[in-house]
Amino acid sequence: MSEKKLRSREWFFGPEYYNFARRCYFRSEGYGHEVFDGKPVIGICNSWSELNSCNLNLREVAEAVKRGVWQAGGVPVEFPTISLGEVYMRPTTMLFRNLMAMDVEESIRANPVDGVVLLCGCDKTTPAQLMGAASADVPAIVVSSGPMLHGNWRNRRLGSGTDGRKLFDLYRIGQISEEELCEIEGSIARSSGHCMVMGTASTMTSLAEALGMTLPGCAAIPAPDSRRKAIAEASGRRIVEMAGEDLRPSRIMTREALENAVTTCMALGGSTNAVVHLIAIAGRLGIGLTLDDFDQISRRTPWVTNVKPSGEFLMEEFFYAGGVPAVLRSILPLLHGGALTANGRSIAENAAAACNHNQEVIRPIERALAGEGGIAVLRGNLCPDGAVIKQTAASPGLLRHRGRAYVFENHDQMVAEIEREDLPVDENSVLVMKGGGPKGAPGFPEWGHIPMPKALLKRGITDVVRVSDARMSGTSFGTVVLHVAPESAVGGPLAAVETGDEIVLDVPGRRLDLQVSEGEIERRLAAFRPPRPPYDRGYGRLFLEHVTQAHQGCDFDFLQAVNSR
Repeated sequence: MSEKKLRSREWFFGPEYYNFARRCYFRSEGYGHEVFDGKPVIGICNSWSELNSCNLNLREVAEAVKRGVWQAGGVPVEFPTISLGEVYMRPTTMLFRNLMAMDVEESIRANPVDGVVLLCGCDKTTPAQLMGAASADVPAIVVSSGPMLHGNWRNRRLGSGTDGRKLFDLYRIGQISEEELCEIEGSIARSSGHCMVMGTASTMTSLAEALGMTLPGCAAIPAPDSRRKAIAEASGRRIVEMAGEDLRPSRIMTREALENAVTTCMALGGSTNAVVHLIAIAGRLGIGLTLDDFDQISRRTPWVTNVKPSGEFLMEEFFYAGGVPAVLRSILPLLHGGALTANGRSIAENAAAACNHNQEVIRPIERALAGEGGIAVLRGNLCPDGAVIKQTAASPGLLRHRGRAYVFENHDQMVAEIEREDLPVDENSVLVMKGGGPKGAPGFPEWGHIPMPKALLKRGITDVVRVSDARMSGTSFGTVVLHVAPESAVGGPLAAVETGDEIVLDVPGRRLDLQVSEGEIERRLAAFRPPRPPYDRGYGRLFLEHVTQAHQGCDFDFLQAVNSR
C-alpha cells in the first residue's frame, strides 16, 4: 500500500497540532499505534434505521464488512447517514433523496477515509449513496441489504407491494374479510430486507451491480441468507484493494456503464423510478443521459426476467436462478462488455462465469418474454419533455387507447372521490391526476398508481389508463403513465386537461396527446396560476427552489457536475 495514495494520511500526519490531536482521538477508541502504520481507513456508510425495515439487517452486514477490512489490512470505521424508509416517510422519501446524497457526499469528503463501503437497500438509499459517492469520487463499493423472503398466505406465495395492492383491492370491495386481511398483514413481509419483487429497491440494487459498483451476485441474495454476510465480508476485503488501486467511482460509472445499467433495467422489467435515478447519477458524473437514450435502448433490449410485478416469480427464485449475473450473460451481446467493475474485471469477464439455473425465471434472449424492454418513453402535446410507462406491467389491450378524461385536480381530491360508487367513469375513461410532480406535491411522491375506482372494481374492471406527473412504486402495475413533464405545478400541459377531454395513448407509437384544437392548450394555460408553495423555509424551500424536473433526474441544479460528457 503506497502511502501517497492514502488521503487519510493528510489528517493524521503533518506538522500541525491537529495531526497529533486526531491520532490521539483515534487512539481514544481503543486502537493501538499500529493503526497508523500505512493502513487504509475504510468508511462504512451505514443507512441502518429502525424506521427503515428494509435496511434493518445492515448492522450485521456492517460487522461482516469490518471482518473483511481487517483481513485485508485496513481499518474499518462505521458512520451513519440519514435513512429513507419508503413506507414510513411523509410526504415521500423522494423529497429527501437529495438530502441523503448530500449527507453521504459530505461525510465522505470531510472525513479521513481512503475508501467507502455503501450499505443500502430501500428504494432511495441506493441511488442517494451512488450519487453522493459519485460526487465525492473516493473509491467505493456497494453492499445492499438484500430482498426479504417471499410472503406466504394460505399456501399462496406473495410479493409485498404487488400482491398487497391486489389483495387490498379485494378487501375494498368485500371479497376479503378483516380477519383475512389481518392474516395477510402478518405473513406478506416476514423478514428484514427490501421488497421481494422487482420494485425500485430490487431494481436499483440490481443496477448498482450492472453499473459495476458491487461484487458479482450481490444484489439478489436474500437478506436472511448467510451468503449476504459472506459477500459483505468479501466486499470489505476488496475495498482495501480498491483504495490501493485508487479505483474511483468515476472510473467505474462511465457512460458505457450507465448504458449497461439502462439495458439491464429494460431486461429486468425494472422500476420506472430507475429512469429518474440513473439520470441523476449521470448528472453527478457530468454524463448527459437522456430519456431518448432510455427509449432507444428499450427498443433493442428484450425483456427476459420473469419477476413480479411484470412477471410471475419473486426475488428468491430470481436469486436461485442465477440473479443479475445470469441476466447479464443472457444480454451480453447488448452490453459494453469492456466496462470495468469493482472487482477489477470487466462486466463481460464477470458474466462469462454466470449460470442460468431456471430458464423460466431468466429467459434466454431467443425465448424472451417480449421483444422490447420494460419501460417506454412517450412524447406528445401532453408531455413535450417526456413521460414513461412500464409497458411490461400494463394491460396489452390498453397500450393503444382513446378515452375521455376524468380529472383529479390534486391528490386530496382523488382520495376523497376514488371510493365513490357513483363516480362517473367506465372502462374507457382515462384517470388524470395533477399536482404530483417534484414541485407540485412537493417531492415527486408515488401517487401515480391511482387506485382503481371502487365502482369499477365492483364491475370486475381491474385496469384503466391513468396519467399523472407523479411517480409510482416499482411494485405497482397497470396501464399507468408517469413523470409527465413539465409537471402541472409549473404550467405544463397537464395543467390544461379538463374532465371530458379526449386523450390518446399510443405506446407502440410512443405518443400521449390531448385531442383539442390547435392553440387550445396555450389558451387554457394563459389563465394558469401556480399553487402557493407549501414551504417557505428550511430544506423544503431549498428543494422547491433548486429541484430539476423529472426528465432531468430531480436532482438539485447546484449538485450536478459542470461539464457534460
